[in-house]
Amino acid sequence: MPNLVVCASIKLYLPIAHSDMQALEILSALSSIATAIGVGVAAYQLRVTQKQGVTTFEDSLVAQYRQVASTLPLKTLLGETLTEEEHKTHLQYFYRYFDLCNEQAFLYRNGRVSETTWESWKEGIRTNINRPAFARAWQEIASRAKEDFDELRVLCPPNTGPV
Repeated sequence: MPNLVVCASIKLYLPIAHSDMQALEILSALSSIATAIGVGVAAYQLRVTQKQGVTTFEDSLVAQYRQVASTLPLKTLLGETLTEEEHKTHLQYFYRYFDLCNEQAFLYRNGRVSETTWESWKEGIRTNINRPAFARAWQEIASRAKEDFDELRVLCPPNTGPV
């Protein structure tokens, strides 16, 4: 039975090579493999950390949405119309909603939001803007703030008729 060399850190048993050079070549190869595995694990951990960061960022925007939506009358979210007085009273909150939607679209366009999340948000934005109170508010705000909401204007072009 040949003599064995024990590599203490890996507990790998290798037959003693015919020369010291062969042993060094084997240890060098094993070292390279271990380094490659370490790089792979580090890359995986980096990807997981990046994905967690995006999720945390997206969750913060969802929290902003919930806060803004809570300032709007429930009837707007149920697709009902507002009285003239209710419309005037809540127009500032619609402005904040449209500003958040515009920011979400901008962040998606700049790669800060995942495709899956953006598809969900986009559907929600379009659904809301098709509700009467949102449509009325969007038309008025878009006509008064002509230089704002570039991203949202692309996603949901405002009507050109009277408010």
